[in-house]
Order: sequence, then C-alpha cells, then structure tokens
Amino acid sequence: MKTPALRRLGQLRRFRRTTVRLAAGALIGALLGAVVAQAAQPAAAVTGSAVTVSGRGEFKDMRFTVSQTTHLTNQAVSVSWTGGTPTRFAGALFNTDFVQIMQCWGDDDGTVKSNPGPSRTQCQYGASPTTNRSGWPGNAYDDTRAVTYTAEPTNYGQDDSYGLDGANGQGEVPFKSVDGTVVATNTQNNPLFNYNTTNEVDFARTSSDGSGQEYFEVQTANEAPHLGCGAPVTKSGATKPRSCWLVIVPQGHLDLDGKPYADTTQVNAGSPVSSTNWKNRIAIKLGFNSVASNCALGADERATNGSELAADAMTSWQAALCPSGTVYGYTEMGEPDARGRLSRDGSSGLAFTTRALGDDPGTTAPEGPTAYAPVALSGAVIGFTIERRAKAGASESAQKVSGTKVRSLDLTPRLVAKLLTESYRSSVWGAVTSTSTGGGAPELHAAKGYEWLTGNPAGLVSDPDFLALNPEFAHLSVAETPATDTDLITALGHSDTARTVWNWIAADNDARAFLSGVPDQWGMRVNPYFSTSADVNPTGFAFDLARDDFPKSDPWCLVPDGLGPDAKQCMTDFHPYVDDMHAGALNTRRADTLWKSNWDALAVPPAYKSVGPQIVGSRFVISVTDAASAARYSLQSARLLNAAGKFTAPTTGALTAAAASATGDAVRVIDPAEVTAADAYPLAQLVYGAVRPAELKAAARKDYAALLTYAAGAGQSSGTDPGDLPPGYAPLPDPLRTQARAAAAEIAAWKPPASEGPGKGAGPGGGGDGTGSGTDTGTSGGLGAPGGDSADGGTPGGGSGAAPASTTGKGAPAPSAAPSFDGGAAVRTTANGLTPADPANSLRYAVPIGAALGAAAAAGAPFAGGSRIHLPLRLPLPGGRSVTVLPRLALPERLRAALPERLRPHPGP
Repeated sequence: MKTPALRRLGQLRRFRRTTVRLAAGALIGALLGAVVAQAAQPAAAVTGSAVTVSGRGEFKDMRFTVSQTTHLTNQAVSVSWTGGTPTRFAGALFNTDFVQIMQCWGDDDGTVKSNPGPSRTQCQYGASPTTNRSGWPGNAYDDTRAVTYTAEPTNYGQDDSYGLDGANGQGEVPFKSVDGTVVATNTQNNPLFNYNTTNEVDFARTSSDGSGQEYFEVQTANEAPHLGCGAPVTKSGATKPRSCWLVIVPQGHLDLDGKPYADTTQVNAGSPVSSTNWKNRIAIKLGFNSVASNCALGADERATNGSELAADAMTSWQAALCPSGTVYGYTEMGEPDARGRLSRDGSSGLAFTTRALGDDPGTTAPEGPTAYAPVALSGAVIGFTIERRAKAGASESAQKVSGTKVRSLDLTPRLVAKLLTESYRSSVWGAVTSTSTGGGAPELHAAKGYEWLTGNPAGLVSDPDFLALNPEFAHLSVAETPATDTDLITALGHSDTARTVWNWIAADNDARAFLSGVPDQWGMRVNPYFSTSADVNPTGFAFDLARDDFPKSDPWCLVPDGLGPDAKQCMTDFHPYVDDMHAGALNTRRADTLWKSNWDALAVPPAYKSVGPQIVGSRFVISVTDAASAARYSLQSARLLNAAGKFTAPTTGALTAAAASATGDAVRVIDPAEVTAADAYPLAQLVYGAVRPAELKAAARKDYAALLTYAAGAGQSSGTDPGDLPPGYAPLPDPLRTQARAAAAEIAAWKPPASEGPGKGAGPGGGGDGTGSGTDTGTSGGLGAPGGDSADGGTPGGGSGAAPASTTGKGAPAPSAAPSFDGGAAVRTTANGLTPADPANSLRYAVPIGAALGAAAAAGAPFAGGSRIHLPLRLPLPGGRSVTVLPRLALPERLRAALPERLRPHPGP
C-alpha cells in the first residue's frame, strides 16, 4: 500500500509528464500556425525617365506627366496634369472633365499616328464593383467596358465595333490576355482581374486650377499575368522584358459634335474603351525590369536573411553583384528569428539585424566571434493615403480642395498609441450603439465592460488631441469606421521595427500616462486590455511595452443582427494583419484596409470577406511601414514628435541626424528616447549584416566580405539605378562605412586559432558554405535564391519562430528562375477577399490553441516541482532563444495579498 507521501510523489510525476506534453503540443501548435512573411521586392528605377505628353482635340491644352517610365517594377508612379477644366459632378457621380488611367499590353495598333499606343481590347479596365455601389461615383458605363453599338456614333460612349447587332445594341468591349485568352462577357468581374486586384483609376479629379494628380500602381507579370509586363520576350534572337503602356483617357464637357452636353444634371460620359472615347486616349510606353532571375542560372549562391529593412537595398545591390558570379539569396524574416537562427547555426550565412545576437530577452550570444557590418540606414514610418472631403457647409476654400490628397500629418506617441491600442470608439466596432434623441446628440449605449468607450472619440479625426495638431481636419468629413481612422495597418509577427515603435511610445510621458489608465485632457481613456496598469487591465496583468509585435489584445466579438452564431466577427476581422510592411504600404496605396465586413454564407467554410478598396474621393488609410516601401509606393509619411519636442519626417537628413545618437559597441542602436537633435527622425534604424566567421568555410567568408564591402562602398550611392541605394535609405555616415569595411576585412581574413587546427571553418571539410540549403522556405527577396526545402521538418522561413538547423555540406542549389516576389499569389488571395495572414481553414486556430495550451502548461509546471513560482517562465528553444510562456505578473495588490505565500509570483533570475 502506498503511503500519502508516495501518492503525492506519483501525482507530481504524472503532472510533470502532462505538463511537458502540453508544452510540446503548444509549441507544435504555434509552429503550425506560423505565417510565412512575403518578401518585399522593390526594384531599381532610372532617374530622368519622366515623360510629358499633350492631349488632342478638346484636351489640346492639357499636359500629362508620368514621373517614371523605365526600369519599372510593382510600384507607384505619379501621373499629373495641367491645363484642364475643373471636374463637375451630377450629385455624387463624376459628370464632366475627369481623367481615367489604365495599364495595357501589346504593340502599337496604328490608330493614332502622332501617339502610338495599344489596342483598347488589351487594357486592364472595367472592374468596378458589382455590388455595394450605393456610394460609387460611376454610372456603370464610364467605369466598365459596356458600350452601345451604333454604326455612326453621335455621342461619347457609343461604339462602332462592339455591341449587339442593330441600333442601340448593348455590348461589351472584350479583353484579350497576353496568352490569347479572350473575355467577351461579364468583363466587370472576369476571371483575370476584378475590383480587388485591378490597378485602374476610374475617376481622377481636376482641381479648380485645372491641375490634378494620381498615384498609379504599375503592375508586373507577377501581379497581372494577363498583361505580362516585364516577362522575358525573345524577338530576333534577343530577349528583353516585355514593355507595356500607361493609357490616359480624359473625359470632357463637349459631346462628339463639339457642343457642350445639353443636360448636365445627368452623367453623359461613357466607357473610356469605347471607340469614341478611345480617339482621345494618350499612351505612354513603360519599360520594365525583368521579372525573371537577375543572375545566371547555376551561379554560386550565398544565403542571407533577416530584416525587411534591408530588402530594397539587397534587391538593388544584387543586380550589381551578379557579374561576380555569386548569387546572394535573401529570405525576409523577423530580426528576432534571424538572430535566433544565426545564433543556433552560424553556417546559415549572413543575417540582417538591428541588434546584436543575444540581445533578445532570454537569449545569450553564441560562443565564438560575430562580425557586424553596418549596411543600411532607414526606419519605420506612418504612411498614409488620405483624400480631402469637405464637410457640408465648409468654407469655399475647403470645398475647392475636396478630392485632393493630404500631404502632411503630425502625430505624437500618444496618438499612435491610441491607434495601436484600439482605443477609439469605432475601433471596437459594435461595442457602442446609438439612438436618436430628437435633434440633440445621439444617446450612446455600451456593451457590458465597454462603458469606457462612450467618452472616447469615434476616431482619430474627431479626437481633439489630433485636431490641435492638424486643424485642417476640423473641416473634413470622414466616415469613422474600422476601415478608416481608428487603427493602423500593421504586420503580423515579431520585428525590431515594432520594438522601436513601442520604445518611442514608452519614452513619451503623455503616452505612458495614457497607457497606464490616466485620461488625456479631453477625457479619452485607453482600451483597458492594453493598459500598463494591472489594476486597470481586465486580465489582471499589465500590458508590457517592452515588446516586438503589434497585438490585438481586445477579445471583443460581434454577431451582427440577422446572422447566426457562426457569423462571429472579431477584432482581427475589423483590423486584419498584413504579411509584412511591404504589403502594408501596397494596401495603403490601394486604399484597402482589408476590413472583412461582408459575410459570405456560401463560402466554404462561410467567412467574412473584404469589400475591397475604398471609394475615390474619401479614401483614408494609415499604416506602419518602412521608409523604402513608403517611397516605392509614393506614400505620404507623417511627421513624428521626437525627444527634442520637434516634428520631423523621415528625410535623408533626419535619418542621418538620428544615426548620430546611436549608442553601443559593435552594434550601435538608435534609441528613440535619445534622439534629441531637433532635426532627427525618432524611428530611424541602423541595419547590420551579422556573420559568424568561425562557422563558415573560407569561400563563403570571402563572398560575404565582398557583399559587405560593396554595401559600404558603391552601395551607399543614392540613386535609382541597379546597384544604387534606393529611395527610403540615407547613405551611411563615414564612420559606419569604415566599420563595415573593417568587418568585411575581418571576415575575409579570419583564421581559426592555432589550437583548433584547420578543421574549424578553414579546411576543406570544416565550416559551412552559407548556401542555406536545408531550411527556410520563406519567400525569397528577389535575388534569385529562394530558401531550400525544410529537410528536417522546420518551419518555413519568415515565420514567427526560430527556424530549424539547416543542412550543411550540400552543393549550392541553382537559383530559381521563377519570379521572386509572388505578387500573383498575394493578389489572388486578396481578390478572394481574404487576408493573406488569415487562412480560411482550421489552421487559423492553431496559434490561439497552441497559445492556450502553452499557457496551461506554463501555469502548471512550477507547481509540479513543489517550488515557488519564478517569473517570467520561459520555454527554451534551440540556439539559445526562449519563448516567454508566462510573463512576470504585475498583480493588483488586493489579489496578491489574497494568494498563499507559496503561490505569489516571485521575480525570476
């Protein structure tokens, strides 16, 4: 018979085994739920390629300028014009004198000798929304390919080629794909492009001074395979990237007879691809970088991975380094994961990071030397696309600029904290409802636990804190919903950029007070689930600002009226994540927050889907992105408050001024709290290439040294040619370039200590070759080198966990000839209305289930040992990393006092 002591011992052992199994299950669940980040792929452009073309006929006084026409990739270009007539409206519909823009493929069709251009059947246009058109400014002709057949047209929008036989026969102008596919019907929602994926500009407004401007997203064969722009084409034995066209169709106020429209109360415009409107088209040829591999197949390859901040620069530099015969592969992943991988496996290559190995909580630097070479100076930005929409009764000056774009915003750490913590009333969608009071302010009703929301502004634009700095918005009308001014688009996962943003917020007294639960001077309160005070936070734990992610902590969910319990809508539906900062910038340019507001009961499984981009004239999207992606997509960037009390934008000078404040030894980190120069930008970041030379073969060390030497030399020359430092970066100051060159020399010349002999990194069989041939199948950064297969069951590269060890000793794989930026897949996902980071299957629940299991295991483990709890409790991972499964508890004093002494949280070592 067992004694009580033996029974207790057996129970403890069983509990320990159960806890271990739960912890293992939690880790597996988290790994399965990890989301692969999509690599940003900015490409080089050529300065001086802007083109200006004049209009014809009614539009002869107009001049249209496209800012860049050669060396294009998926990016935004400016299309501006002068000499026009101000746009007029029929109610909310565009009526006369507006501009329409589209992208086309093909050779000159010979219809306009003075202005060569493509056939109208080969233009991506006509994918306006088929549903939810109540606020749409089109008439279903000027925003589609619909035409009326007439043998001898007398009005714009009529067509002498397409349409049903007979007078006034309705029809559509077909679309012909580059592969020969022809779509002749249902072109508005065809299989090749739709409202979520098209880059067409249906309506661009001409201001009161006759000028206008739009930013047009240029698409390559990756994003629009049916256009094929940039795909290799062989003619007469020479292979070149396929060129395409940017086509502008102005709509005027005169009919075909040259007389003004008789009835201006209704829309008179027709489809821009009708034969009548097409006669006025202006075509500008576009030259593209090749979407194929930049380097020769079969070349040696060296793997690099890590910070998204390095993606644009690496893409540019690689093109210049191809002649060396070495391909430098790049896999984007969060910096904490890149550091963990390099710490665990020094033979994995070069990691881009903003911090030293061992700098993450719960980690230690690996044994042996690590060389750090500064390679880039960039930073995080708050990018935005905002259009002015004057309030009813606004001044004449405010009315005149309606439809134009806001160029500048001033934001403080507290305002950004309000956005990131879902503290605006309309952010927690449906938690507060209102009823009319008969002429007065509506009466607000809050759901249980959300009474704090009733005193908060609906969104940023109605916040007195924001209006005090940006008074123009007091005259503008914004529909304050989850799709506009209540949140920031943020990327899923862990990054040093997120840590920098939170450090900037934590360094500000007003922001810290707000997050602790103290209302601002207008009475706005923080969402309690983000409060840094355990007494305010409903979880009983303080929200930790020392973090490297952007959590959505509020558990609020809503089932809209009329829908069943399965139609639950939660915060990640209102405010979906994007894959990375590049995707955030692209969605900001497209004015698409991905808000999943439409319930699709017929989907398998049923799910909420995005309605697509916002309507022209009232677009309002803001995001956390990086300076290079913002520059690539021509986003405006907010001016942010620095430690000197000044608002600064991420200009080259402001980034350079911030770099002067960096502190540290081998890795100098820019701390926002120390950015005290008046002209310094607070979210600047220095990127380093980190290499562990003792773990690499001599040939690999030589190649990485060559990359770093180039980055510190010619790679710091600002420009838009291949090999230059792209827009969004500031050249490194001379001392940092000197440090980079010294690190490169150290890597190339490194030799093992005499006691180790030639087997450690130097001999033919020692050390790694940096080919990355074993793991990290994350999206390649466009350098012709995707990661290898997950040979040992590891997670794909770019995920949120540390990648498994790579297989060494294999030959370098041939670089992939496939396009490195899988924009096509991303666009197809967006076209279906799904967030890329949110798979519509049971896998989406892997992370929360894993986290729940991990929490349960973590809670039980300390008791299994019969000892007092030591916090934070961390689960060790390979390579010296660990994951915190139970944080240090900041319990309210009343709760702490109620616990037995043995159960009270005790600070860990």
